[in-house]
Amino acid sequence: MKRPLSLRLHAALATMAITAATGAVLSIPEASAATGSASGYATQNGGTTGGAGGATVRATTGTAIHAALCGRASSSTPITIEVQGTINHGNTTKVSGASCNTAAGVIELKEVSNVTIIGVGSGAVFDQLGIHLRDARNIIIQNVTIRNVKKSGSPTSNGGDAIGMERNVRNVWVDHTTLEASGGEAQGFDGLFDMKDNTQYVTLSYSILRNSGRGGLVGSSESDVSNSFITYHHNRYENIDSRTPLLRGGTAHMYNNHYVKLNESGINSRAGAKAKVDNNYFEDSKDVLGTFYTDAAGYWQVSGNIYDNVTWSSPGTENHPAGPDPKSNTTVSIPYAHSLDAAACVPNIVSRTAGAGKGLLVSDGRC
Repeated sequence: MKRPLSLRLHAALATMAITAATGAVLSIPEASAATGSASGYATQNGGTTGGAGGATVRATTGTAIHAALCGRASSSTPITIEVQGTINHGNTTKVSGASCNTAAGVIELKEVSNVTIIGVGSGAVFDQLGIHLRDARNIIIQNVTIRNVKKSGSPTSNGGDAIGMERNVRNVWVDHTTLEASGGEAQGFDGLFDMKDNTQYVTLSYSILRNSGRGGLVGSSESDVSNSFITYHHNRYENIDSRTPLLRGGTAHMYNNHYVKLNESGINSRAGAKAKVDNNYFEDSKDVLGTFYTDAAGYWQVSGNIYDNVTWSSPGTENHPAGPDPKSNTTVSIPYAHSLDAAACVPNIVSRTAGAGKGLLVSDGRC
């Protein structure tokens, strides 16, 4: 007999306010936002704490977000930016300063470190506007919705990625976000959560990724294999054509995720990549695990997963599904502590906890 789902809130953090720019609010209630603690690979390599210990600013425009970054004493001075309302092209301009490197039409976290961006209350919305990390370290993004970011058509932002990371990015925790599009490449969209060019120690947790042709990639080509140490847990992937993720080289850990309507393929491990796939629930989907669209093999270790109405294509020269009876073909050692929920409980737990506006609720391990 199943016990009721039990949930807990992350501990709240007291905050103080400073003026950032137009769009910043001067007074912030105590305990208005909470970041909790990072999990997965984001806990390694020194950990991920974002702006902990620094000042807190509230911003209602993209320009104010950039101004908060530029107003710091240095590019590494810790800061928490609480975001309220809708951020879009109309309110996001370039701001200059010695501690930032920003651009119009995108939230630019470039050559910066020790930053938290967190939506207030039910969360902030980044409408057709992506978040771009480049040469960045120790970043937290939490409780935000990012929708309909385009790489073609109008307006465009961030190469069509909701969140994109590239070039020497380290220690990023993305948590309780909703990342969504309204179609695939033909409609002008690209990936929801992309990593390339030496991005490492990243965790995506308690998030919803939906209605997109591409969920996300790790590595932009078969030669871009320096990206590694990625954790995906307690996320819901829904109505995604492929790339949940596409993993080229490196190591990734996927546990307690709910995958629904993966239309063409799911976890695509290739070019020597290793995926540890534990206690996930795959539902109404096709080819949820394997090496696809290439003959450059990848590998996986599987345990405790449920395959509910999953279909598998026949093997071919560039099509190597792990099913219909997935077996491990490698071993992966995980360096961090984690607790696995039973796969049968995952749909219920994830539906109650994942996404922006859920009060930062997490599972306490009970079904």
